[in-house]
Order: sequence, then structure tokens, then C-alpha cells
Amino acid sequence: MTNQNLTHRIVAGLVCLALVAIPAAAAANVNAKNTADTQAVAAPTFYKDVLPVLQENCQVCHRANGANLGGMVAPMAFTSYDDTRPWARSIARQVEARTMPPWHADAQHAGVFSNERTITDAEITTLVAWARTGAPAGDVADAPAARDWPSAEGWTIGEPDLVMDMGQDYFVEDDVEDQYINFTTKVTEDMLSEPRWIQAVEFRPGTPVVHHIITRPLGGIAPGNDPTTYNDGFAVQLKPGTELSWRMHYHKEAGEGTGAWDRSSVAVRFYPKGYKPDHVVLSESMGKFDFKIPPGDSNYRQVVTHTFERDTLLLGYTPHMHLRGKSAHYLAKYPDGTEEVLLDVPKYDFNWQTHYEYPQGGKKIPAGTEVELTMAWDNSTENVYNPDPSIEVTYGGPTTSEMMFGFISYADAEKGYVSQTRDRRRSFDSERMKGVLKERYGIDWDTLSEEEQQKVRERFSGGRNRATAEAVG
Repeated sequence: MTNQNLTHRIVAGLVCLALVAIPAAAAANVNAKNTADTQAVAAPTFYKDVLPVLQENCQVCHRANGANLGGMVAPMAFTSYDDTRPWARSIARQVEARTMPPWHADAQHAGVFSNERTITDAEITTLVAWARTGAPAGDVADAPAARDWPSAEGWTIGEPDLVMDMGQDYFVEDDVEDQYINFTTKVTEDMLSEPRWIQAVEFRPGTPVVHHIITRPLGGIAPGNDPTTYNDGFAVQLKPGTELSWRMHYHKEAGEGTGAWDRSSVAVRFYPKGYKPDHVVLSESMGKFDFKIPPGDSNYRQVVTHTFERDTLLLGYTPHMHLRGKSAHYLAKYPDGTEEVLLDVPKYDFNWQTHYEYPQGGKKIPAGTEVELTMAWDNSTENVYNPDPSIEVTYGGPTTSEMMFGFISYADAEKGYVSQTRDRRRSFDSERMKGVLKERYGIDWDTLSEEEQQKVRERFSGGRNRATAEAVG
């Protein structure tokens, strides 16, 4: 996890003791007793007060075989007192600064998304007070029952029905900083005897130098992503014979001894045989390629819009930028003229590319709704993660370049409806498109992810996605 420079205030107060008409020794004894009584009441203990908070908010990652969030794996467990006690002060600092648990949606969205990772003010007070009073263990009899986590050999989604990998061991060389490479594997009939609807998918990077993986139709991961779990009635299908293209992006510091072997894998859990969902899950990759972030600009912004032609169920959002990413804002403009903020991420964090997911059923929007996405970047010296604030930054695959995508997961609101228009990408001049992409933007088609390629197809085939060509504000 990326360490952040945090500034903490130490509040000091002077306690003035009023003079009273009793002997000084007696007064000292009374004060000492009162202080001891106050500490006995105020000091939380691990088993009674702290462990329930950790179980509810932290142990999903901080445990043996904890959740692998897009390659982000907790380096310590908070399941026992002995394991947790050395980290007491660090826990207090992280929760007080609200950098843990990692959640970057604005407070206006509290309670909206099903995968919300937040901690209450009262819980923060408990953890901080515990650390500051010596992190006492307390009575083990006060401990809640251990939480039963639905995991099998580290798979957060539970026991998978199918596990596949990218087909070979691959060595990322010492001199690599950013590398894009594709591997192809096939879903054989031995693996899958008939088409099945997917209920959950979890990728497992084979090495920490994996930045992201995209493997359609299974999806993919980036740092901080949760595994994908579809709610009942929603699914995507996997068929025997499907060729999976593993679009790998490796990123690390180049140098002697930094090379690493990788054989990333993916686990899939299916709905029961014979199951048919009400809705097929789709994805819209709102974004653009022709932005130019000026040197030193601390608040460069771009806007892109997409109109949904039919009644639609919005299922979730994933904003994606790189190291200069600052904020992301999804706004719905309804046909009746009203507007609604769907998602505001005021402090985007490249290391936690969260998918903000709605509960069962999603959020229904009417036909004709326009979703406006505004993203901002900080290319100034104030951005401690900025690789170089002195240069103009454009679209590019390397982590040190930038991207603009606001992915939306959705489904048609009509049960059983399957769009016949999404195959339009086959009806345009792909060679001309590739030439223009290279000539105008210096972008090699083969280095793009499937989401990025789909965005280009839509723009070249007259899709309804409209992107502004200039910075705003």
C-alpha cells in the first residue's frame, strides 16, 4: 500500500486544580482515585471493544488469506491480540486520517453503495483511545465469536467451479518499467461442457508487478478492485470454446534484480445449471483520448457524456485515471430537466480503483437520461505522486502517462431484453481507424485494452458518446 504523508495535531491542555479547604495529601489521594476510575471507564480493551470493530471493518483484508483487491494484499492480520497489538498506533493514525478503510466516495453517498468501506466516528474514537491508553488486551471472555469468512484457499468468492490461468509462466525483465503483453487461452470442453452463466469472478495476480488484467468476458482487475459478484438475476455468459485474451499490464521500477515471474489466474463461480438471468450485464466505457494536460496545471478538467436510449438499470461505476488523477464526478441529466449526482469522488486515489456498486436491482434511470462525467487531474508540484509536473501530459498506456475512463456497469431494465446493436463495431473501417489513431494521437491500437478499443470503435462508427474537445473551467 502506498504510504501517505499525514499531519497530525497533538492537542495539549492545562488542567487547573482549584484550591479546596482540605489537606493537600487528601486532595492528592482523591484526585488519583478519580483519575484511575476515569481511565478504567474510558480505556477500551481489545477483546471487548476493538475486536468487533476490526471484524466488521478490517478483517476482510487483514487476515490470513485475506481479500486480494486487485493485487492489493494486506501485509498483516488483525484477528488476534498478539498480531494486532504491534500495529495499534498505526491503526489509530490511519483511521483518524480516514485513509483506512479505503473508500473515496463523497459523504453524500453514505449508505448508497453495497460495497461501502467506511468506519463511524464512534468506531474511530474507540480505536484511537485504545492505542493511546496502551492498547490493553482486556478479558478474552469478552471477545465476540470469530467471524466465518466465505473463503477457500484465499478465494474471496468462495469455492470456485473453475480456475484458469494465463497459460504460461512469463518473466518480466529487469529493465521493464511498463509493459503490455497479451496471452491467449481457450476454455476447453474439459473445463466447461456447456454454456454457463457467471455468478462471481476473482482474479489473482501472480506477482506484485501486475498492474492490471483485462480478460473478456470475465472482466479484469486494477489496484484496489473487489472481486466481481453478480446479484441474482444479473449475469454474463461463458461458453466452451471461448478464447480468452489476457491483456496484461506490468508496472514496476526498472533495475537490476527487479524482474519477476508471473502466472496470473482467475477463479469463476457459476449459477446452477439451467439458470437463466433476467438481465445481461453490459459495460459503457465513457472516456476520451485527445486531452492535453498543461505543465503545472493543478485542476485540468475534461467532460464526456453518454445518453442511454432505453430504460436502464445502473449497476455501478469505476473511475479510472493514473497518478495525476484528482477527482471524478458522474451526473445524471434526466429528460424532465432535473439532475442528480450519481457519484462524486473528490479525492481520487490511483492505488484504490474502486468499483462503486449498487445493491440488488441497481438504480433505474429513464430512457433519454444523459450521464455527464467530469474528471480532473493535478499536474502540479503539489501532487506528491506526479512523475514530472514540467511536461504536457497526454493519453497513454504507461502509468506515467494519463487516461480518462468512467466505466459504467449496467443492464437493460426490460427483463430478457438483449440488444442487437452492440455488434456495430464490426461495421467500420478498422484499418483506417488504426491509421488515424496512430497519426493523430501516436497511439498503437494493439496496446489498448478492450474497453479502450471499444471506445475508439464507438467514436469512429458514429456512436452516441460525445466528448468535449477542450478543457473546461
